[in-house]
Amino acid sequence: MLNRMRKRINQQPNSETLNLSGCLAKTWKQTDGQVFAGRDVFSHCLIVGQVAQTLINQMPDWLRDAFFPQGSALIAACHDDGKVSPTFQRKIYINLSQTPSDIWSVIQGASLDENKLWGGHAGVSQVTLDEIKVGKYIAEIAGQHHGWSPNIGARQANSEVFGGDAWLGKRVELIEQLKVAINQEFPKVENELQAKLIAGLTTVADWIGSGNLFDNPAEDWQPKVQQAIEQAGFISPKIKLKLSFEQIFKFSPRAAQSQLFELANQPGIYILEAPMGLGKTEAALYAAYSLLEQNKATGIYFALPTQLTSEKIHERVTTFLQAILEDDSLHGIPILLHGQAWLKQQMGEDAAPGGEWFSQGKKGILAPFAVGTIDQALMAVLHVKHGFVRTFGLAGKVVILDEVHTYDAYTGTVMDELVDALRQLHCTVIILSATLTQERRQTLLKTQVVENRYPLISGLSNSKLTEIPVDSNEQKSVAIKIEPETDNALEEALIRAEQGQQVLWIENTVAQAQEIFLTLSARAAGLGVDTGLLHSRFTQAHRQHNEQKWVTLFGRTGWSQRRTMGRILVGTQVLEQSLDIDADFLVTRLAPTDMLLQRFGRLWRHENPQRHPQAKQQAWLLAPKLEEAIENPEKAFGATAKVYAPYVLCRTLEVWQNRTQVTLSHDIRPLIEATYQSRNEQGVLASYLQDIEKKRRTLHQLALQGMSAIGLAKPDEAVTTRYSEQEMVEVLLFKQIEINQTYQNQKGTWFTFSEGESEFYPHNGRAFGHQKWRELAAKLQMNLVKVAQQNAPKPVLQSSLSGLKDYIYLGHPEQSDAKVRVALIRDDDQLTAVDGNTAINDKNELSYNDWMGYQSRKKQ
Repeated sequence: MLNRMRKRINQQPNSETLNLSGCLAKTWKQTDGQVFAGRDVFSHCLIVGQVAQTLINQMPDWLRDAFFPQGSALIAACHDDGKVSPTFQRKIYINLSQTPSDIWSVIQGASLDENKLWGGHAGVSQVTLDEIKVGKYIAEIAGQHHGWSPNIGARQANSEVFGGDAWLGKRVELIEQLKVAINQEFPKVENELQAKLIAGLTTVADWIGSGNLFDNPAEDWQPKVQQAIEQAGFISPKIKLKLSFEQIFKFSPRAAQSQLFELANQPGIYILEAPMGLGKTEAALYAAYSLLEQNKATGIYFALPTQLTSEKIHERVTTFLQAILEDDSLHGIPILLHGQAWLKQQMGEDAAPGGEWFSQGKKGILAPFAVGTIDQALMAVLHVKHGFVRTFGLAGKVVILDEVHTYDAYTGTVMDELVDALRQLHCTVIILSATLTQERRQTLLKTQVVENRYPLISGLSNSKLTEIPVDSNEQKSVAIKIEPETDNALEEALIRAEQGQQVLWIENTVAQAQEIFLTLSARAAGLGVDTGLLHSRFTQAHRQHNEQKWVTLFGRTGWSQRRTMGRILVGTQVLEQSLDIDADFLVTRLAPTDMLLQRFGRLWRHENPQRHPQAKQQAWLLAPKLEEAIENPEKAFGATAKVYAPYVLCRTLEVWQNRTQVTLSHDIRPLIEATYQSRNEQGVLASYLQDIEKKRRTLHQLALQGMSAIGLAKPDEAVTTRYSEQEMVEVLLFKQIEINQTYQNQKGTWFTFSEGESEFYPHNGRAFGHQKWRELAAKLQMNLVKVAQQNAPKPVLQSSLSGLKDYIYLGHPEQSDAKVRVALIRDDDQLTAVDGNTAINDKNELSYNDWMGYQSRKKQ
């Protein structure tokens, strides 16, 4: 094949091309703003191939042998072959401070206008590898290394827009040189899953190989490969051996905890169903430690329910990691998806400051130890940009799926596809839940289950199912009152708080929580009652501060302060998830049964000697009458019907409407089964059920789109992974922006953040060094708030935010509007556009402060 191609190329009339040594892959930006020629294509491809091979060599045998055959590094190396083309070379040379005239004369006629039509250089790489018949998957891997499959159309490798046969010959020559340099031939890629993993390896190796260590083309790159990999966080952690549960967690395990980690001693799927407060997290973490100790896992991904989940779980996992890692382990300070630790991951391309994958929520999934969301893991099985990078990041790990509810699966999340993919990726999956139906458990395990007792441990390993009922002598009775009037609940909360009780009030939307908080705080001030608010619409900096205060006051460490005054803490779903808080009295808006049971788990959580003597273990459920809800759920449930499926809310209300008491854990299984048991519906309930089924089908279709799906993959924010989720955007908040400033001989912008702290951002991010560049970028991440698109400021042009482009991802260059929205906080808390224009949203007034968070109110 190659000989025939060479003969054909040699028969063509001479066309001017660049020598391979003159074909650039990278520019090299200086601190003074000048742009020099960086690595040539051959050198860069060789670096990426060597990084890929080193990553493969570090993998355990069982993972490497399963997915990464000899030749995988060659696939990674060939990713940028398409840069040997006239369009790309014109694009890169035109950005240099000086371009040699002999080179410019060859490439000046190339048009850049059509480059985007075929996905740029990645598309050229794909058609070239297709031309030399290396196999469908290999060509696609190269084509999508920037996150999506390019739309090649009918174009061929020797199309004129790609430089014809002459430039094709240069690209083939490059591939031949890489084969010799790496000493590998192309392998056979067996299936789509293997292709996704090698695609993930290729992109990650490209990011690492594009880091600043390799900027200077005159320096020898080979000694820097291992250093670059370690700086990116890809190094095997050093695990302490033979630690007992007591040595790690400082207390003895309960029976259920011991039974889980004794069963989960080899890769498989394990489910622990147990009530809130049983210590499921510690049981799962110790099982993960045991697998790491035996070299049966490569790391841990702890997946929490949603972005709302508390920062406190990060602290628990950090303490665990510090106990199991050797002091000289590079992960002694764990790289988690919070705080500043993720800044240690140094990579180039999309993972550098200003890149789409610089944010901690995305990049952290590649770290050996990460705490993130289930949504980030779900992206590994959806057709989203860089979904295959997440697939690569999860391979071989212990993946702990925390607080998995029946509701999420019932309404359409692609959890089943995720669990299937994780098992194929040689992961161990540990699912923690207080609220699964038997049908749901059976679906996750993909096998017939028998046992229906509760609590229960189920495990499937080597096709063998084990079910272990767990003794549970601990029962807690909670008195229930269904209350249709919010005003009555407000009065009751204030009465109890004035007595000195600690009251928890949980709403289903941020706006509802803010409204209740305003009402309560205004009245509580004169009663000597403290009030607080927790939700997801604070900046990360403010949320961490609020959580620290209120979790301490409502937790074990706050017992000594408990009797000093009454308190009311208002919040959203963040209060039901992963928080170790203990309330005397609970008020909650109606939510699906799963979530209600989670919320009840925050009542009288501990044996507390400081509990108020008048406190009663009681929860008030704010809910309408069932008939009103069925007739008009939007009116009866209000904003809650936009968060949770009306059908499930009606089924939940039907189960709870006549209840005056619930016993935990005795009633958990019957309540869940009654809520979700399949049945034929008539009338309006049938139409509500059809809405759920339609959403399910949409999500599953997205999951079924494989690597061959053509065109731009959706960005994360445009993909909903659960029912009723809205498209979200990020808003960057400042107090003041001063543009066109000079500091330390650098042109740039002064940004003042909501706390009043100011930082200078030079237009050239590298001006003050790479460490400072990452720190400045991270500070912006701490001042982002994610909100529904309709509640965000209007989009602005990317060009108007040019001072930020080196620090935060503004969007694809071909999109005119910036992906991130920007607003200024006035002294009266109102948000304005950067130019001071108050018409920042056509329908809503927007504001922000550190005690209410981000607010959106309809204009009068």
